[in-house]
Amino acid sequence: MTKQIKVMDTSFRDGFQSVYGARVFVDDFLPALKSAVDAGIRHFEVAGGARFQSPIFYCNENAFDTMDKIRAAVGPDINLQSLARGVNVVGLDSQPRDMINLHAKMFKKHGITTIRNFDALNDVNNLIYSGQCIVDNGLNHEVTITMMELPIGCTGAHDAAFYERVLRSILDAGIPFTSLAFKDASGTSAPRKVYETIKRTREILGSEAHIRFHSHETAGTGLAAYLAALDGGADGIDLSMKPVSGGTAQPDIVSMWHALKGTEYDLGIDIKKILETEEIFKECMKDYFLPPEALAVNPMIIQSPLPGGALTANTQMLRDNGIMDKYPQIVAAMEEVVEKGGFGTSVTPVSQFYFQQAFNNVMFGSWKKIAEGYGKMVLGYFGKTPCEPDSEVVKIASEQLGLQPTTEKVVDINDRNPDKGIEAAKKMLAEAGLEQTEENIFIAGACKEKGIMFLLGKGQIGVRKNCPKTECAPVSKSGSEYTVSVNGKKYAIKLEGDGKAMVNGKEYSVNVKEGIETASVSSGEGTPVNAALPGVILRTCVSEGDEISEGDVILVLEAMKMETEVKSPVGGVVKSIEVEQGDKVITGQLLATVG
Repeated sequence: MTKQIKVMDTSFRDGFQSVYGARVFVDDFLPALKSAVDAGIRHFEVAGGARFQSPIFYCNENAFDTMDKIRAAVGPDINLQSLARGVNVVGLDSQPRDMINLHAKMFKKHGITTIRNFDALNDVNNLIYSGQCIVDNGLNHEVTITMMELPIGCTGAHDAAFYERVLRSILDAGIPFTSLAFKDASGTSAPRKVYETIKRTREILGSEAHIRFHSHETAGTGLAAYLAALDGGADGIDLSMKPVSGGTAQPDIVSMWHALKGTEYDLGIDIKKILETEEIFKECMKDYFLPPEALAVNPMIIQSPLPGGALTANTQMLRDNGIMDKYPQIVAAMEEVVEKGGFGTSVTPVSQFYFQQAFNNVMFGSWKKIAEGYGKMVLGYFGKTPCEPDSEVVKIASEQLGLQPTTEKVVDINDRNPDKGIEAAKKMLAEAGLEQTEENIFIAGACKEKGIMFLLGKGQIGVRKNCPKTECAPVSKSGSEYTVSVNGKKYAIKLEGDGKAMVNGKEYSVNVKEGIETASVSSGEGTPVNAALPGVILRTCVSEGDEISEGDVILVLEAMKMETEVKSPVGGVVKSIEVEQGDKVITGQLLATVG
């Protein structure tokens, strides 16, 4: 007897995140989405995760508008799924109850049918209220247990017995759900463990429950894990299409179809139509830069679990900041960070916390600078980690962040935080003179300053496309003529020799090397405050003429989805602020002067 396997196509959410860092314009992929519907696919992951933030942060598109366009393209009967992170919903920071409920309400309003809901720490307390909100707002709730493999030689969590305990805690808490998923974002779980875990789950839930498995090919074992999941009793799997399948993304639909030949399992697809759709999809995405690491199987990930979505999102940012050469060191540094962090699953936001801390350990020295998210995690502000974090790291985090460890529920902490929630978001909108619609409130609450900048029309484009040669490559054999786009404006630049350039027909004196070095030197008296790393100015905290003390925060710079405070090295008067909110800066650039 043939068993029909239910397929969810993840191309248009996880595929995008795993390959392009989720930086994709919605209109570019709609033809492929429509073709997939015509090919018979009825279930798609299209929203949530980084596909809420990235449209706003990098595409200058309203994420709710993109969801509306997707629903209009597929019609009313297709199951559109979103990804939510428990009490974090679609933000890297956790949220209070009013924002958690508003998330479910807005995603239902904008065409979503099902929300897959997970907690990276597998702390069931973080799934109780978020899951209830999903159901109360009329959506299907796919409650989720997150998986990975521990670094070699580590024990204490992430085995079949651990996942069974999490499942029983979900059942004991009475969380309502339509289906249950196991999500392995790093693709590192050993296939035999996958089999044992899902076999136990089927025995506990019975034959009628819908059990789904999700993994990636990053470590090279994705197809094997999917076959193990099906043999264990899963009846749904997540698959993707070229050019966003394999490597850091999900196994390809065609590859899975081929692997199931001669078995009892059937995907129920028209393979010829899927092949045609993949060709349409590749044409849609032909102009997008395809990072080489997105196509690769990386055995190192087994030791330093890094999800496909986080991997390419972070390498995109490393490229943007000119520090891609640090990538191998950062991945290697993740092993220690995971081991000492309490074994939270390497999936957003914890995967980002791991990467940020590894980044800091490489850039500033081991444990010299605690990333805020990582520090709050080991201190308990995102819930209980599967194992106790390293006591020395907890002590360092407490000292650097000025916080004491806690066992209080995350939503209770956030509910009394005046800087979080609907009222705080309304205040931000009012101060910016923006309309207080529910959509704007949610964007402000989830995306903070960058959300406000977007709503003010100051959003930036950070989509990496392979530009036509006439636009972004040398147009003469000498390599001296260029067309450069800066903040959407095109400038024709011709280098006329050492020290001179023609810009839009006008001659300027220029020396690129001197320009960069001079940027770190104050034009007036006082102590220069320079950028320690590249990034974007998120906000300034002082004004010219202010009296400040040594260690006071002058401004906040964002790099790698992480806020970095820039503090004054001396006390005195702020003589100058050399940057504005939204400015991109490079290492060593002058930010301010204190005299």
